[in-house]
Amino acid sequence: MLSYPAAIPLSTRTLNHLADLIRAHRTQRRSRWRRLDPGRQALLALAHLRNGDTLTRLACGFEIGVTTAWRYVREAIDLLAATADDLATAMARIRLLAYAILDGTLIPIDRVADQKPYYSGKHRRHGVNVQVIADPVGRLIWASAALPGSTHDLTAARIHQIIETLTRENVMTFADKAYQGARGSIRTPFKRHRSRPKLSRWQKKVNRANARTRANGERANATLKTWKILTKLRCCPRRATAIVQAILVLHHVENPIYA
Repeated sequence: MLSYPAAIPLSTRTLNHLADLIRAHRTQRRSRWRRLDPGRQALLALAHLRNGDTLTRLACGFEIGVTTAWRYVREAIDLLAATADDLATAMARIRLLAYAILDGTLIPIDRVADQKPYYSGKHRRHGVNVQVIADPVGRLIWASAALPGSTHDLTAARIHQIIETLTRENVMTFADKAYQGARGSIRTPFKRHRSRPKLSRWQKKVNRANARTRANGERANATLKTWKILTKLRCCPRRATAIVQAILVLHHVENPIYA
């Protein structure tokens, strides 16, 4: 078996943050001995999340068993996810924005036994639906728990009470046509339908302005998927929420402007 050195495009600040969480967890549990120290375990988890390295490759590189690598990565993810902000906490930052951008993204997954709920007709693939809130320049602020990919964006936003919360806090929010009917403080483009087969010049102008504003929101989705583990999840879909929340915490540690 050949091995080679690799780089992870993250700062030592992120590594130290995760290592401190692991170290505190071990102290609390009074763990006497582990194959990897907290720093090496943190490096293992970050390589899996950021670079998308498989557990088999990581087990070889860190000279541990595949089962041990799986257990260490899972433990690190759960520790990070436990510190993630819920929407109510994130609103302390969101309410200070001039406006927010709401969008949904599909994270692809492998096919599962009960695959029908996870199939997205819009994207024509299996995945999980995650709702993302970004600031006016497209920086990732918050990401929701994952729902089956067949869930419509508007339904997902209502399940997570995103629309209700943003409206209650009077945060103007721009969203695409998938959120038509959200009302409240959500601003969506005009859409043609049977009673309105043609949009007026003013409505088209409003739609163009809405599209320009929402374009920055795509950066937040792209930022989320720079973590290669989200290119395609090969674990149980029920683990998607913990993985997304862990990545959100690491992103804010790496980019502390909204931490």
